[in-house]
Amino acid sequence: MANREELAIIRGARAGRAEAQLALGRLYLFGSNGLPKSLPTALHWLDRAAQQGCTEAWQLIGNHIPFELAQQSPHPVTTWYERAYDGGLVRAGLVYAQLVLGARTAPPGQAQRTKALRALEDAGRAGFSQAQWLLAGEHGAAAVPARAEVQAPQPAGMPGTVTPAGQRWLRQAADSGVAPAQFALLEQAWQAGDHAAYLRRALPLVRSVAGSDAARDGACARLAPDEVTLLSRCARLAAEGGLPHDVTPDELHTFWELAAAEQDRHAQFSLGLWSARMRVDGKRIPGSGGAANFKKAVRWLVQAGEQGLAEAWYALSRIYIKPEFSQRNVVEAQKYLERAAEMGYRDAQLECGNAAWRARRENESNDVRAVFWLQKAARQECSRAAAALRKIAPRLPDAWPGLAALLAGRDLSAHPLLAARLELALAFGLSRAEALLLDVRQADRGHCLVIDIRASYGRSRRRLVLVETAQERQLLDRMTQLFDEVDCGPGGPEGNYRQRLYRLRTLLPESGTDNDADYNLAA
Repeated sequence: MANREELAIIRGARAGRAEAQLALGRLYLFGSNGLPKSLPTALHWLDRAAQQGCTEAWQLIGNHIPFELAQQSPHPVTTWYERAYDGGLVRAGLVYAQLVLGARTAPPGQAQRTKALRALEDAGRAGFSQAQWLLAGEHGAAAVPARAEVQAPQPAGMPGTVTPAGQRWLRQAADSGVAPAQFALLEQAWQAGDHAAYLRRALPLVRSVAGSDAARDGACARLAPDEVTLLSRCARLAAEGGLPHDVTPDELHTFWELAAAEQDRHAQFSLGLWSARMRVDGKRIPGSGGAANFKKAVRWLVQAGEQGLAEAWYALSRIYIKPEFSQRNVVEAQKYLERAAEMGYRDAQLECGNAAWRARRENESNDVRAVFWLQKAARQECSRAAAALRKIAPRLPDAWPGLAALLAGRDLSAHPLLAARLELALAFGLSRAEALLLDVRQADRGHCLVIDIRASYGRSRRRLVLVETAQERQLLDRMTQLFDEVDCGPGGPEGNYRQRLYRLRTLLPESGTDNDADYNLAA
């Protein structure tokens, strides 16, 4: 309760006397026996005293009233911070810069902005970490949003590139312990692929996060998203090897568990593999002790897969074909394998292609499925898939020798169907019989052509030809449209094989003769 002297000061302040308002503001600023410490009340009375020209009032405001409170003041107080900064108070200059650069109404003028940046630089050089972080943001170096108390205002210019000055301020802010600056610097190292620098700077942070009260308690959503990312990335880099670090296996497991509990898919995947004591391809990790816990591994891998990690489904497929797994199920393994392949995992695509090729005797069309998956794996630079494709669907350059020279300068526009067949033969390496008898619509499977004329040409064999380029795909689309309403069988407008061959020899006498008559042809 206020004493008599304080009551007299209160009455004087309410009467409008500047010295009483200053005294009352100082009492609320530091607190007294009769009056509690209250920064909002202190700002109210100091502001009123400053409006009456009291120099000490704005000096106290500049030195002791923080930015957050000044920003919420119902009356503009930027002028007091500016005067205090002009009087040599660096802390006041920091708050002045925050108020000017973070203005939510009209943007500051050029002169005011220049002065605010100068005040910010003075504060940064004086060691104020908030100023260093704000300067990094002004120069475009704040790559990630702030996660702690220090909030950087959006600069008016929004620079598109990080300047050397911005990078220097960012490092100073990070070294001063500003968490957003530390995370921004780590993000830069990660994006640049400098994993050694990332791990070196991140390990002290991640150990602090792992040892925090939030990480030890049992509450849900304990950690911030950037902390979870930090745990996951550090664990991955430490587990991969090749980088110097002193992370123990127990520490690594703790990192994984904390991140996995916060739904980080990479940590869930790594924890699943660790529980199964295996690598992603199903082979046991050399030197790994202890029995595999497949039930726990399946639980973590399913969670990682449901979050879009294709390799998690692939690892699950390897678990479900293990003889030692009590719930071994080949059907489930194939389901997970195909799910990983559909999500673009190269090893799964290769395995799906090889499995379909091995099963071609059960279903003849499995070779088309095999080529489909092997093509996808080959596009991801899988040499084994490319070698398998060359064996399964070879392109025959000499299937019709001399065809290109035969068609040079020829005008076959009067016979569009025959001209189209010859163009297909030239583009895809078809033999004469294949070109003349191919049912284009049935042959086109999108990613390949199924060349199967056995019904009309008894000595032929079923084979596949890859569609490898966009030009070939466009050609096939054009041909499919041309033959859309055409019966390509012997009862169609082109006739049987003998009739087509006769028409070819009539238009192109140089095509010569062959032993087609010796083959068992269907009429």
